Amino acid sequence: MAVDAHSLEFRLIRRADGVDLDLLPLQGLWTDEQYLALTNQTNHLIEFTDGEIEVLPMPTSSHQVMLLLLYDLFRAVIQPIGGRILVAPLRIQVRPGKYREPDILMLRDASDPRYQDAFWLGADLVVEIVSPDRPERDTQEKPRDYAEAGISEYWIVNPLDATITVLALVGNSYRPHGVFQRGERATSHLLQSFGVLVDQVFEAK
Repeated sequence: MAVDAHSLEFRLIRRADGVDLDLLPLQGLWTDEQYLALTNQTNHLIEFTDGEIEVLPMPTSSHQVMLLLLYDLFRAVIQPIGGRILVAPLRIQVRPGKYREPDILMLRDASDPRYQDAFWLGADLVVEIVSPDRPERDTQEKPRDYAEAGISEYWIVNPLDATITVLALVGNSYRPHGVFQRGERATSHLLQSFGVLVDQVFEAK
């Protein structure tokens, strides 16, 4: 069953704790076109895998503070070499039928053809700050997805255990470049001169 993306209507259920999108009736049936239409109509972060929609939790203040700190640190390295770095909300296509919304996404070359306006077709590096609602989304599922997309490096910033895991793509899968804890400096395999103090990230205010 398909729904006309140009006349899509989404029922909102208003509850004391916020607004929920009623997505269940179409789960498993969404098309890429419908997903893109939906995400063009809302400021919620929404990801898509093979017909199923997942609405991500609204970022907290602490999440945003860490994100903006990391963005500034990466940007100071990326801009001088002619790269491009952006933050969510921005869709990245893992493949047709699968889209993610990384917290930070980066290309070393601003003229890279993967850079597109509506959504990126890949990236050189992505960063996710682990959400407490379902940590395995960022720690288990997204490593598979970003490896599938051929993204060279994936940073997992985990406030739940105060670690930063940096994964480097080797062949078709990731291998740990390092799992960095408080008191250490998280480094990049891709950007060899780049590093971040773990304490600085988790103590950001």
